[in-house]
Formats: sequence, structure tokens, C-alpha cells
Amino acid sequence: MTDTPEALVAALRANDSRPYGRQRTVTAEELVEAAEQLVDHRDLQVLALMELMEAYEYDGEPRKAPVVFARLLKLWDEHPDDFDDWSRTQLFWRFKWVASALRSTPDVPLQAVERWHEELRTRYAGAGHELQPYYAQRFHLAAHTGTAAEDAFDLWATRPRSRMSDCTACEVRSRARHHVRRGEDARALEVWKPVLTGESGCSEEPWTSHAYALLPLLREGRLDEARSGHLVGYRGARGKSSTATQIGLHLEFCALSGNEPRGLEILAENRGLFEGQGDLLARLEFLTGVEVLTARLAEQGHGALPAAGPTGQGWTVAELRAHVAAEGEELAGRFDARNGTSAVGDRHRARLGRAPLLDRPLALGVRAAAVAPAAAPVVRPPVEPVPEDFTALVLRARELDRVDHPDGDALWDRIAAAVAAEDYHHSGDEELGPLERLRAELASHRAQQAFERKDRTAARAELLAAAELYEQAELPGRALVVRARAAVAHLGEDDGVRPDWAHLDELRRLAAEVPDEDRVSVLHSVTYAAYHELGDALPEPSEELVERFERSLAAYREGSEALGSAHRIATAAQYAADMAARRGRLEEARTGLTAVVAQLERDELPWRTPRSLGLLGQVELMRGEYGAAVEVLHRALTGAVRWHDDSFPFGPTYAMLGHASEHAGDPAGAARAFTEAAARFDRAGQADDAAGVRISLASVLRESGRVADAAAVLESVLLEADGAGFDDRQTAQVRLDLARCLLALEEHREAAEEYLRLADQVAAWEDGQDIHTMVACEATVALAEAGRWEAAQAALQRAITAHGLAARADQLCSTLQQLARLTMQARGADGLDAALAHLAESDAVCARAEEAGQEVTGWFQRGVAQYERCRALAVADRAEEALAAAEAAVAAHEAGGKDGEEPRAEALRMAALIEARSLGRTAAARARLAAGVERCERAGLPEAARVLAGLSDRLAAEAEQG
Repeated sequence: MTDTPEALVAALRANDSRPYGRQRTVTAEELVEAAEQLVDHRDLQVLALMELMEAYEYDGEPRKAPVVFARLLKLWDEHPDDFDDWSRTQLFWRFKWVASALRSTPDVPLQAVERWHEELRTRYAGAGHELQPYYAQRFHLAAHTGTAAEDAFDLWATRPRSRMSDCTACEVRSRARHHVRRGEDARALEVWKPVLTGESGCSEEPWTSHAYALLPLLREGRLDEARSGHLVGYRGARGKSSTATQIGLHLEFCALSGNEPRGLEILAENRGLFEGQGDLLARLEFLTGVEVLTARLAEQGHGALPAAGPTGQGWTVAELRAHVAAEGEELAGRFDARNGTSAVGDRHRARLGRAPLLDRPLALGVRAAAVAPAAAPVVRPPVEPVPEDFTALVLRARELDRVDHPDGDALWDRIAAAVAAEDYHHSGDEELGPLERLRAELASHRAQQAFERKDRTAARAELLAAAELYEQAELPGRALVVRARAAVAHLGEDDGVRPDWAHLDELRRLAAEVPDEDRVSVLHSVTYAAYHELGDALPEPSEELVERFERSLAAYREGSEALGSAHRIATAAQYAADMAARRGRLEEARTGLTAVVAQLERDELPWRTPRSLGLLGQVELMRGEYGAAVEVLHRALTGAVRWHDDSFPFGPTYAMLGHASEHAGDPAGAARAFTEAAARFDRAGQADDAAGVRISLASVLRESGRVADAAAVLESVLLEADGAGFDDRQTAQVRLDLARCLLALEEHREAAEEYLRLADQVAAWEDGQDIHTMVACEATVALAEAGRWEAAQAALQRAITAHGLAARADQLCSTLQQLARLTMQARGADGLDAALAHLAESDAVCARAEEAGQEVTGWFQRGVAQYERCRALAVADRAEEALAAAEAAVAAHEAGGKDGEEPRAEALRMAALIEARSLGRTAAARARLAAGVERCERAGLPEAARVLAGLSDRLAAEAEQG
């Protein structure tokens, strides 16, 4: 009921605490009607109209705001005394809201917009306000219409800010966007710096600027900042009805950075924006972003993919593109017709004409879509010209195969295409050999491609087919080689799969009768089998397995040396070093791998070095030589990219680089590496590995202060937890990390929701009471921070009950102390009794824990409880009791010895403040502080001493002035 002034005020306060959205807007409309019934309380009508106007502004319905403002302006003209200081300030502030709403509505004539500017100027001048905000609105209109924007910018930007100026962060955004429109990306980003780094912000910043800065960052090559801007900016914009412009910019960024699947996800999460019609300029910006995304997908051949469009029907990418293109063109035309220029349409068409800004997708660190458009392969030019003659082409491919050169793959692809052609005629000359041999070689090539896809079944089938063809070509040695490869094709697929040694021993026996090169190739397969079997048996393998591996390796090495095959010799040495590392002999492994790399470089086989370098980097990481590991892993990755080795383990290697960089003190480098690792695992369909890397990424982001980035990554991990095969405890840890991030970001409502989900999850664990206590305690604080006091009290009772089963006395005491502090912050002196009750309970928990011999830092908990008691009593103007509590806190912290000195100094500072300012005993307070300064200096706490001395000086100055 809102039929009394008191009830209406309470309802207005309750609505003000709701998030912006349809519910808040509808309630605001109802409260305006209720206020109109209270004819003797025009001040409440003012407040209700202010609330409604704000609801429209932030619910994507700003074009309704001018009507509400007209009613406010009428009340102001007729009854100015009904406006208090706050509403008077808001009235003049919201003149700018109306100017923006009129500019964003193409049905409002340009002359009407300009008349409103003149109204704003007249009203500001009459009220004694400076005119900088007026010139700001003139500039925004000029930038919108494309008419004399440079002059308008100068008239605005050269004027000093005033009380009614937009906030600093919003003005920074406007200045930066002006430079972007001029093509001055670097200058714009320099202007944007205080907002993008978080130094300056407001209710719309920095996430709005993050959206606008995405493409300038990409164009300037600042990819880490662009990635972070997308993660942080999208978190701030998603799900809000007033952020259509920003969502459109994020969609455009996804399309131009190679992240079209991410764009489809964002589109699905914000489908409701298609229904909004309140801000048509923002709608145009959103539709433009949708069209950029769908056009890019259609160009890649994905027009038939499903896409989230207006509700009521299913949409494909192609259908949605056509729909938004028609509406976007029509809207741009309406603005241009109203403005008498082509500026809006030109900007719209310029966005649609932009080409992708990167040559490969920018890894974002968050979950990739399940249906991802295939990226175009990166083709590395061959080292030498490709022979035009077919026989020469085949001979060159065979030559490259003998040294395992990566250029051979492209040649075999060309050979396969030629053989598959209808007009292919096999010459059968002596150099080329029979057609069966060529087909066997092509089958072997297809087998290698299947291995790279991790399709071992297909690889084995191709190898067996190749063996039959080699035998038909009367090449029994080659047939034996591919049969040996087929015999070990399944190894590495699952732990515990054993080699068929009877079959392998028979192949090895037969190998004695074939040419040496084929014999050594068979020995390689045998060694590979022994290597995998020994690796699966670690850490305590049988002597039989160790002996088999060493015997097989020795035979392979001896055969390779007899052939003079450099790459085989290196492979044998690499097996030995890798197994030494896996068995803990790190120095031996490091020496061996270093020698392998040196040999490969000496024998001019650089395409073979990336794998050896990758293993060496892993060994350096295991040895704790993190700087060396970073250097070696970078070399490995650079080499693999240079030689286009698609079978190289990019995901694991980037993950190792991330850990090495983190330990080496380079969190930015670690974040880049973990981000790339997650993207590589995504592309390989390894969801569990991708999720695990993202947890490491979130950790390094959080530890380096990039908490919003970490939250975005953890939210992504939770979305994929089921698909990644997480168990209940892994999911719980991710949820706990996310809740703590949200709490640090002061997203208290969202943090509380995560804590409550987590509490329900761990409550069912038989051994989870200790964790349950911790989670319930943290949930209590989050709920109180969010203003959900009843839920906070319920969570507190849950924590107390869990503590009875699994004690965490320090944490429960801390929770009660924080609850007391938050109670006083929320209720002031009215909350004193509740706050003191929480502190008494903290003392009781501490005492019971000490009596029961439980782990608790008694001196610290008693000291903090007394400190909070002092603060609560001081707020309630009970100064003598507050001083006594502060002195009790000082005494309690003394029991902590050296660890207690710093909190003791803070309690002493509080005692001096109360003694001087509340009780008027400045001399005694300064004497107390002087003793505290001496004690801090003796304890080696110079900063604490400086704080106490500074307070003493201020108190002395205040006494002289008073």
C-alpha cells in the first residue's frame, strides 16, 4: 500500500534498490500514479517523477523521458520550493538527458532538438550555471549530423568543466571518440587511458569505453588490451536493456577478430535487444553489429547456421542478415532525412565495409562455441619451387620424406589431387615406379593426417591398406614398415593399452631380411612401443620393461648411426632424454636434449628442433629454471609455427609456457600463454584440458589485479564444467573463486548468489562440513554487503551450525565482526544493539574455541572485536564507552607480541581520535600518540609511526584553531 507519504517513501527506496529493467520501470510508473493522489505532497511527486525518468533512461526507453521531464519542469516553474537541493541539482542535470533523447529519436525534427539546446542554455544561465554542458550538447549534435563537428569540438573542449558537466569519465570517452572518428587511434587511446585503466569511472564506465576502444586497440596491435577490454566490457554490458550500442560493438569486434562463434553466443545472450524500440540510435548501432557478424559468417559459408534473432521464429545466419540489413538501412535513412546530411548512413556503411583486422583468430581465454567455423589454414610457402613435372614432383616428395621435412605434406596433397583427376595417366617409368607404390605412399600420407586428427582407427586402416599396396608393388620392406606403424597406432590412445609384443617381435624378425632403411624404420616402431609401455608403468616400472626399452632403443640408435640418418639419431636421443626426465633424472635429460638440439642445428634439420625444444622447456620447468624454460618454450613455439607443424602439441606447450612465465614473474606473459593454450585445446576438442587451463588463467589474472578479467574467465569455465568432465569438487572450487572475484568487484548480489549455490553444493558432502563453514561465513558477508539482511542472518545461522560440526573459529569470529561493521554502516545508531550482539557472539565463539582447544588466534579476535565495538559505540555517540573499548583493543593486541604491534597502533589511533574529538581531551590524546610513535619506531613500523605522528599534528592544529 502506498496511500501514505511514509509508505510511498519506503516504496520509492525499495524500487531504487532494484536493478534497472522492466520490473523497476513498471513499478516507477505505478508510484507516480500513487504520488499524484497525495495532492498535498508535491515533493513526493517530484521524487516519483525523478525515479520514473531514471528508470526510462536506464531501461533503454529514453525517448519517454522528455514527457516526464516536462512534468517536472512545470512543477519547478510553479512550485520551486518543493524541490530540495538534490532534486534541484537533478533537474538541471537531466536537461542533458532530454537533449540526448531528442537527438536519438529521428521523428523529432532537428529544429526541435536545437530549440531544446537553446532552452538548456537559457535555463542554465538563469540559474547561474556555466555553459560548458550546453556546448557539449552542441558538439554531440554536430558529431551526429556531421556538420561543423571540428568547430563544435573546439568550443566545448576548450572550456573548463563546471558543476553540471558530464562526469570526467564520460567526457574522456567523448573526446576519445572524436579522435577515433578523425582516424587518430593512438591519440584516442592516450586520451582514454585513465578510463580504460580504471582510474576514472562512473555508472557507465569503464565498460562503455571498453566497447568503443576495441577496434582502435586491434588496429594499434594492442591485442592483450583488446582481449581484456572485451572480457571486462562485455561483463558490464551484457543483459542490460540500455546497452544495445555496446553489445553491437562487441559483436563487431568478434566478427573482425576471428571470434564469430563467440559473437553468436553473445547474440543469443542478448536476444531481448531485438524487442527494444526506445532508443532508435542505439538500436541502429546494435543492428549494425549484428549485420557485421552475420555478413562475416555468411561470407565464410555459414549462412545456414542457426542464429538468435527476434522472437517468434527460428532464424539462420543468412535470414537474420537480410532482416537486420533492411531495418538498419531504413533507420539510417530516417536519421539522415531528419538531419539533412548523410553522416549516420555513412558511418553505418563504413562499419559494414570493414575487413577482418587479424590474420588469425584472437584467443580470448573464454569458452569457444560448440559449432565453430573452420579457420582457413595458414599456408607456408615451400622452401624451394614446386616441380612442374609430375615425376620430379613425386621424387622430390620422397626425398623430403626421407629427412622428415614438412614441405613434403603439401607436395603429397598436390600429388593426390593429380592422381584423383579423371585424366590421370600413370607413366610407370622406372623412377616413378608402379601405380600401386604411389597409391601406397598416398595412403601413408592420409594415415599421417588421421594421426594429426587423433583418429587412430582411420590411421590404422590407411596403413594396412598401404601395406597391401606395397606388397602388390613388390616392396616388402615398405610393407613391413607400415605394418609396424599400424601395430603401434593405438598406443597413447588410452593409458593401460599394451603393445602386442608377439606381433612386434615377428615384425622385428622379418625386418632382418629387408633393406637397412626399412629395417631401422621397423625398429623405430618397436622402440616407440617400448617407450609407451614404460611410460605407462611409471613411476615404478618393472625391470623387464626398463630392459626392453633400453634394448629396443639401443638397436634403433645403432641402426640409425649405421645409416647416417641424422633425424633418426636425434629421435633416439630424444626418447632417451624424455624417459630420463619422466624418471626424475632431470640433469641427464637436460644434457641429452641440449645435445639433440645442437645436433639438429648442426645437421641443418631445423624443422626437427621444435619438439626437442618443447621437451627441454618442460625439463627446465621441472628443474625450477623458469627463465630458461620461458626462453626455450618460446623457441619451440616459434619454430613450430615457422614450419607449420600442425601435429605439434601447441596446447600443452603454451600451457607450460604459462606456468613458466607465471613463476618467472611475468603475469602478462602467463596470461597470454594460458589464453592461447585454451584456444588451442578448444580447436582440438579437448574441453577438459581447455577448462583446466582457464582455471590457471583466472588465477594469474586475479593475482595480477585483473579481477574482472578473471571473473569473465571463471564464468566461462562454469558454463563448460559439465562438458569438461569436472567433478563436484572442481566445480565447487571454480564457484568459490568466482564468488570471491565478484565480491572484490563489489558485485555483492551476484557474489551472494554464487556463495549460496556453493553452500547448497558442499552441504551434501560427507567430509564437507569444514568447507561448508567457510562458504557459509563468506556468504553471510556477501549477503550483508548486498543489503539482503534476512538472507544474511539465515546464512549466519548456517555458518554457526556448520562450525559446530567442523570448527573454523577464526573465520566465524571475523564474519561476526564484519557483520557488526556492516550493520552500523547500514543502520547507523539504530543498529547498535544488533552490532553489539554480533560482537558478543564473536567473543563467545573465541572463548569456547580456546576452552575446547580448537585452533583460534585468540588475542587477534578479541582485539578486532573490541576495535569494532569501539567504532559502533562511537557512531552512537557513546564516546566514553567507545574509548574504553579502544583501550581494550590496544591491550588485547599487546598479547600478540610482534604480530600484534600493527593492529595495536591502529586501535591506539582510534582511541586518540575519540579522546580528542569526541571528549575534547586533546593533550591526553597527543600524549597517547607520542607514546605510540615511539613504540612503532622500536617495533620497526615506520609507516604506522608516520600515521600516528601526522594525526598528532592535525589534532594540535585543530586545537589552535578552536
